[in-house]
Amino acid sequence: MGWLLDADRFYGKFRDGAHKVDVADLMRRMVKEDMLTFDGTPLFPERRAYTVNYQLSDPEAALYAAVTNYVKTEFARADQLADGGRKGTVGFALTALQRRLASSPEAIYQSLKRRRNKLKRRVEDEKLRQRGQLVKEGLAETVGYENGNGSPEDIWESADDFSPEAYEDFEEYLVDQTTAAQTIQELEAEIILLEGLEEQARQVVHSGQDRKWDELSRLLQDTPEMHDSAGRQRKLIIFTEHRDTLNYLAVKIRGLIGSEEAVVMIHGGVKREDRRKVQELFRNDPSARFLVATDAAGEGVNLQNANLMVNYDLPWNPNRLEQRFGRIHRIGQTEVCHLWNMVAAETREGDVFQRLFEKLEVERQALGGRVFDILGEVFEEKSLQDLLIEAIRYGADPGVRERLRKKIEGALDTRHLENIIQRNALCEEVMDEKRLFTVKDEMEKAEARKLQPFFIRAFFKQAFASLGGELRPREPGRYEITNVPAIIRERDRQITGRDRRNTDPVLRRYERICFEKQYVRILDRVGVPMASLLHPGHPLMQSVTDIVLEQHRNKLKQGAVLVDPSDWGLAPKVMFIIDHRVLERADPARVASRRMQFVEIDASGQTIDAGWAPHLDLEPLAAGDMALIQDMLAAPWIAKDLEHAALAHAGSHLVPEHFDEVRSRREKSVDKTLNAVHERLVKEINFWSDRYIKLQDDLAAGKDVRLTLENVRRTIDDLTARRESREKELLAMRHVVSATPVVLGGALVIPAGLLMQRKGVPAEQGGWSADAAARTRIERIAMHAVIAAERALGHAVIDVSAQKCGWDLTSQPQPVDGRLTTSRHIEVKGRAKGQSTITVTRNEILYGLNQADKFILAIVLVDGDRHEGPFYVRQPFTQEPDWAETSKNLDLGQLLAKAVAPEASL
Repeated sequence: MGWLLDADRFYGKFRDGAHKVDVADLMRRMVKEDMLTFDGTPLFPERRAYTVNYQLSDPEAALYAAVTNYVKTEFARADQLADGGRKGTVGFALTALQRRLASSPEAIYQSLKRRRNKLKRRVEDEKLRQRGQLVKEGLAETVGYENGNGSPEDIWESADDFSPEAYEDFEEYLVDQTTAAQTIQELEAEIILLEGLEEQARQVVHSGQDRKWDELSRLLQDTPEMHDSAGRQRKLIIFTEHRDTLNYLAVKIRGLIGSEEAVVMIHGGVKREDRRKVQELFRNDPSARFLVATDAAGEGVNLQNANLMVNYDLPWNPNRLEQRFGRIHRIGQTEVCHLWNMVAAETREGDVFQRLFEKLEVERQALGGRVFDILGEVFEEKSLQDLLIEAIRYGADPGVRERLRKKIEGALDTRHLENIIQRNALCEEVMDEKRLFTVKDEMEKAEARKLQPFFIRAFFKQAFASLGGELRPREPGRYEITNVPAIIRERDRQITGRDRRNTDPVLRRYERICFEKQYVRILDRVGVPMASLLHPGHPLMQSVTDIVLEQHRNKLKQGAVLVDPSDWGLAPKVMFIIDHRVLERADPARVASRRMQFVEIDASGQTIDAGWAPHLDLEPLAAGDMALIQDMLAAPWIAKDLEHAALAHAGSHLVPEHFDEVRSRREKSVDKTLNAVHERLVKEINFWSDRYIKLQDDLAAGKDVRLTLENVRRTIDDLTARRESREKELLAMRHVVSATPVVLGGALVIPAGLLMQRKGVPAEQGGWSADAAARTRIERIAMHAVIAAERALGHAVIDVSAQKCGWDLTSQPQPVDGRLTTSRHIEVKGRAKGQSTITVTRNEILYGLNQADKFILAIVLVDGDRHEGPFYVRQPFTQEPDWAETSKNLDLGQLLAKAVAPEASL
């Protein structure tokens, strides 16, 4: 579904009236605190934010005053610049320098040092340039920033234009080189001033006085939330805005804890692949307890194995606050999330943040926590960044400070926040009871059929052991892998491109893995590590599967002889596995959907749909029994072209159903995307066309805008070509074609009853019967008895036995207080009076385990035209079958002893 999130639907910068896009087909927008699970409990845990105030030492306060005065002075000089673009660039650089001052003594010291060195080199270059060209003493323009994308259109929105890592480099470049000086003499005077500030910062760094670090150190050691009940340090994420502070904190924390491995880092200089490795290390390695990161780790990262976070530096964009908090406050987080914001309240920007967080806490309590998701929208008339800049430049004026406080209070007014929350409630779609029942029914079928966890666990245990691996049981449902065999790790490096669904690496060891979501975290055990959930897309599972397929794929085409333990008849069948694909009509053709289909053919040539995975209910024929069925292998009906008949049945029934389903879904989705892309790109073309006309007028008026005019014309041409190519691409995606179905493999399926007969076991002892009509009659009586019992309880009953979804009847009780109740999935077993066992297949057991309380085993005893029951058994299965176990015989007497009447099962 990734192609639904089409970038061209949201192309270009935000512009009022041009960037409103209908996204109802993509998402429902809700406040986290309003989201509930199906059982009515909150989807997200509570989140709490605290303000940690600290007071600067005298040397730190003196340094703050000196650097702030320098920033104010340079801002005033920038205001005198005629070039508006340069004025904005200088202001941006000064703002970044002020933020580094608030970050740490180390960050401002290194920044001043780099800036002084770069400006000094620039003076030397300017003097050489002026000597060679004999020009006046005006400074040349600063060389433009080059990163492959060019400079952003709006310097103050550069954080949105760049990736976090590119933004770090861009900001560093401007802080080091941008100046308001217009002559060499002015630049030399600024360098002298910087030398004094640098020396003052150096003295503070070497004095070891850092009240902000002292406060963080106390927070780490003395705060109860930082440790579990056993006194062990919980995992903690610390966000800073600057790499110098990040490196500084890593050294300080390692020294405090006494462990190099305790701290891992992510910043813009860490490559994406290494960043993923650090994230995996922090998630899975118990020794990695602290993640120190810049905002390069603030987007697209799930770190819900931690529930503690510290904002060592505060971002001036409130959206960043939510993005950071969102790294731990995610689906899957079960613990209360705690955030500590470090604030020096006596500083000018600290005073603004202090008031912001005080008001935020008041409104959090008033609105039930629903404030963090909308922080980015509360400052509508004037941004938080503008307020902070105003505080730095004019914060010494008490009148300015009071006005800023009133602006913050107005932005966080309760009624104003409620209006934003109401405005953001975009989704008004509701489901009626019928639609909800349909969706719920489909979800339940998918839940019963899912491979996770039982099929996946059974496969992985066997496959991993065959490749030399070992799963060591630990807590219930959890395992440890102390060493992943080299063959698996090497295969991980070979899987690339579209075949690789997960970009995380295969690790050498896993402290804990599990196959069920409820075992990822153990809430009632202190100090138990978080487990990695193994699923089909997990890189470890993918590597193991890839090797197994490579080693055994050819066996599918060779065919097999299998036994159906649940079939007590005498008629063998041939089962075919058919691969069907639906392709996009593109060049090259891409797979839109792929489905495995199963067809059975009996001796009379009758073909039927065998269900979604009938092979999982079959077991291999014992080697000693092969002689009993040799005549069947040579039977004339098997020698016929059964493969052709199977393909014909699939082509007439299964293939059209699959194709129509994909085509309908694809046409609806592509039409929506096509309209949105066309509308967005046309609006963008119109915008640039208007600008082109204005530039032509400027050119006619004598302005030198030829280069800009050419760039705009090229943009219009590129957008026009892109619109045409995207529309062509989307039309190709819309038109899907059905590929020819292909037989992957086949098997002769021997009924267990036939095998019993050939072994000479009497019918009354073995349970087999040559009378198919009698078996069908017993099954029909049993089904009618259960349907009548459910309807007598007022339930709506649907016969789903033909759908082969894992049970025979879906029974839906009446809604209670307008709420849809849990449906009942009933597997019906009819038995002739006098029989002592009931046979259940591996799949039936796993279906029952997957469904838990929804599953009911209904037993009906048939004696002629009369019957006893039905008798209901809830949770008839307590454990999954072993790897080689395909069926079980359950004692009928024990089941009946556990059974209850239908009315007692509610």
